[in-house]
Amino acid sequence: MLRSALALALVLAGSLPALADPAPAYGPELEGYAYPFPVERFPFTSQRQPVQMGYLDVKPEQPNGRIAVLLHGKNFCAATWESQIRALTGAGYRVIAPDQIGFCKSSKPAAYQFTFRQLAENTHALLEKLGVTQPVIVGHSTGGMLAAHYALLYPKEVGQLVLVNPIGLEDWSAKGLPPVSIDQWYQRDLKTSAESIRAYETATYYAGHWEARYDAWVEMLAGLYRGPGKEAVAWDSALLYDMIVTEPVVYRFPQIAVPTLLMIGQKDNTAIGKDLVPTEQRGKLGNYPELGKAAARAIPGAKLVEFPNSGHAPQMSEPEAFNKALIEGIGR
Repeated sequence: MLRSALALALVLAGSLPALADPAPAYGPELEGYAYPFPVERFPFTSQRQPVQMGYLDVKPEQPNGRIAVLLHGKNFCAATWESQIRALTGAGYRVIAPDQIGFCKSSKPAAYQFTFRQLAENTHALLEKLGVTQPVIVGHSTGGMLAAHYALLYPKEVGQLVLVNPIGLEDWSAKGLPPVSIDQWYQRDLKTSAESIRAYETATYYAGHWEARYDAWVEMLAGLYRGPGKEAVAWDSALLYDMIVTEPVVYRFPQIAVPTLLMIGQKDNTAIGKDLVPTEQRGKLGNYPELGKAAARAIPGAKLVEFPNSGHAPQMSEPEAFNKALIEGIGR
């Protein structure tokens, strides 16, 4: 009788559809998530505490003697530059792509004074350790703000600057964003989910058009908020939002003294905290067609490349066209 019941249970189990795999959850330094290239570690002391930066250092088969440093955005990691890394190394560039402190595979300190200067200094320390000189600094979104600050801090050590839909092209506080405390940012960030990430990125990054290939990057980020380090991830994210809002770089564009290429998706409408801005002012924020042109005028000698069909992430939505324009732009 027992054998018959067991046999029946096995038959029924075999006839049922397999249960879907649970949504992935990763550790606070993205433990459990594999990058497409080997991850190196840069341990150092910052603000009286030991921290470490994860980074990629990918060398070309046929070097052209040049190095590109790729700085990720707020909702991105070094791994999301995969297409650009393959294109650049294919063109002979050595590529270094760090995860900044507070992001992805790097430390999530509980007490850290996040400033763009500090992140630039951390990046500079990594490049000094690797013996890198005169690199092309490429920054996207928040990484674009960081890249601009890096060029301002180290103008003689940057070969070229590339800003991809950088934020900081306008001062949101001056345009209506009310004061937001770090605790408020933290409570907002704790609500992050795959659904909220996908909805936000559809509207801003991809101009209303979603493709299945973007899901891998959503799950990478959402997995941090499902994991055991969710609170640490959200806290550092809150500190970083405060840094972004309180340190707009737009006022310093005329001081940038290195050759600069602006690459701007024309359907971008990014403005952090836009939902908190009064309705009558909200629609005036994040106008990247205008902001890109204004930045090109403000930065001495800047060149502007526009992507009419892309939102905030042209390197993701049309990678082939973007990679071609990037390699042509830095090869001049």
